Amino acid sequence: MKIAVLGSGAWGLALGRMLRQDGHALIIWGNDPAQLEEIRQTGHHKTGLPGIELPRDWRLEPDLHRAIAEADWVVAAMPSQAFREVTRSLVEYAGGVVSATKGIELASGLTMSGVLRETAPRARIAALSGPSLALEVASGAPAAVVAASADPATALDVQRLFHRPAFRVYTSRDLVGVELGGALKNVFAIAAGVGDGLGYGDNSKAALITRAIVEMRRMGVACGAQAETFSGLSGLGDLTVTCFSRLSRNRGLGERLGRGERLEDILPTLTAVAEGYPTARAALLLARRLEVDTPIIEAVYAMLYEGKVIPRAVQDLIGRDSRPETDPAPG
Repeated sequence: MKIAVLGSGAWGLALGRMLRQDGHALIIWGNDPAQLEEIRQTGHHKTGLPGIELPRDWRLEPDLHRAIAEADWVVAAMPSQAFREVTRSLVEYAGGVVSATKGIELASGLTMSGVLRETAPRARIAALSGPSLALEVASGAPAAVVAASADPATALDVQRLFHRPAFRVYTSRDLVGVELGGALKNVFAIAAGVGDGLGYGDNSKAALITRAIVEMRRMGVACGAQAETFSGLSGLGDLTVTCFSRLSRNRGLGERLGRGERLEDILPTLTAVAEGYPTARAALLLARRLEVDTPIIEAVYAMLYEGKVIPRAVQDLIGRDSRPETDPAPG
């Protein structure tokens, strides 16, 4: 099949590399012609996928309309806040679109499938999510993810497209839940990184992850998702790897904040978008709109956008009133 991957960052290239190995005709679109030319000449993405040899026989295309012109499937792997702008080009597209982007649109509070329903109304829509660090996937290390779609046949088609022994793909009909798990875990990973930077241990991180799942589930159910989704790959699975991995940009951002670096000094040094940064704002706005209590998200937002001193934000979070663990009350 002919597949267009929109996004020439590490994740888009890792997925494209895997699909090319299966013999599909691959087109990689990126909005930076100089970067595409470097990849063409070197066969590497040095910052995102160090040491990984990239295919020489795929097509690197800076023209978006040419990239999607004959594609049977489109894999969207660009940053979340650019997602609407890029996918507007799919307004007449009637093939399948797989979102591999994990985020929430700031202005609308929509997940990426919600954006696609507006920008690609004729397309078959799915999302691919789960614990899948780009470098490990590109290296062939075993991983498992979930393909979600409101249409079971579309989910099965995506499963067939990506599934292989080292990259297991499960299916789900809970599209919103799968996407919210993938988006919100980036915010919680920033909090986990702050704990690392402050020198906290594994006990505190385990507690954070456990309470983060509660917030994730609470938000998801309010959006119509199934509670059990957040115990799966796109919830607990993705949250765990992102909070612990040294490869996680979001955890790394939090760690640098915890060590005392200023956000305005960190952001220009990042080689790729840390999705937890814009998602913290979008998630908080969505939570307030839904009247859902999300104390961890609020704490991360305060650190990122309100200049709240890190130790004070952490102390305010852990100093909240105690309550039964299974109490249905917020928090």
